Amino acid sequence: MKTFFNVEDLGDLKAALAEAKEVKANRFGYQQLGKNKTLLMIFFNNSLRTRLSTQKAAMNLGMNVIVLDVNAGAWKLETERGVIMDGDKSEHLLEAIPVMGCYCDIIAVRSFAGLKDRDYDYAETIVNQFVKHSGKPVVAMETATVHPLQAFADLITINEKWAELQGNPATKCDHARPKVVLTWAPHCRALPQAVPNSFAQWMNEADVDFVVTQPDGYELDPKFVGNAKVEYDQKRALEGADFVYAKNWSCPGVKDSAQYGQILSKDMSWTIDEEHMSWTNNGYFMHCLP
Repeated sequence: MKTFFNVEDLGDLKAALAEAKEVKANRFGYQQLGKNKTLLMIFFNNSLRTRLSTQKAAMNLGMNVIVLDVNAGAWKLETERGVIMDGDKSEHLLEAIPVMGCYCDIIAVRSFAGLKDRDYDYAETIVNQFVKHSGKPVVAMETATVHPLQAFADLITINEKWAELQGNPATKCDHARPKVVLTWAPHCRALPQAVPNSFAQWMNEADVDFVVTQPDGYELDPKFVGNAKVEYDQKRALEGADFVYAKNWSCPGVKDSAQYGQILSKDMSWTIDEEHMSWTNNGYFMHCLP
């Protein structure tokens, strides 16, 4: 595996889920996999859960871990091409990447969307430079457009909870596949689309009935939405849901690229509360932060 950005990078998703289940049940039973291997984690943006969980997972697998916060404890790096470096940037990213690759076996990168230029963000300029110049496999710890680690963890959770529901005769889960709803929710700041993009992409490949609901103008990129049902009536979308995944995202600029990264609505009626959950099939509420 050269990259881990998308669900397709895993190959057989069912096999990957089965392997994840085995590793989770025996967390320290696979340390030979990472013996004498080093993971380099590079952060262009802040992180709490992704940082801790990825580092701990690597340690559980027997790996050495190096953590580098760009512009904090290391030379400030210039990321743009063709600029005159006469400011506070001491080194260019293209010069630093091959050096980083010399000290590790796998590189994990976190680099958020700037939400100013859709073409630039969706080209994944920074993380693709690591793919091209590091000579090492690259894992996305949230990039401008995707967060595969989050989506994989979410799918594992859904599979686990669905198995529990189906095994409990007291629950109303006599249908073969869970209904999973990704719903937009309001937020005070403009947030990237990486988490909902990946969640949609992974749910499309999973054995679920998947629905995306959002206000007009917040349509996710079709390449991530795939075959999901899109519903603009949130109540209708939530009816009978087994899992509700709430997440804010700024305008993806699908209908109007000039609105990319903007907050088009702060409609608080989209906030998931007790009333909203009453429309579901006694569903689980999910969010990426807890």
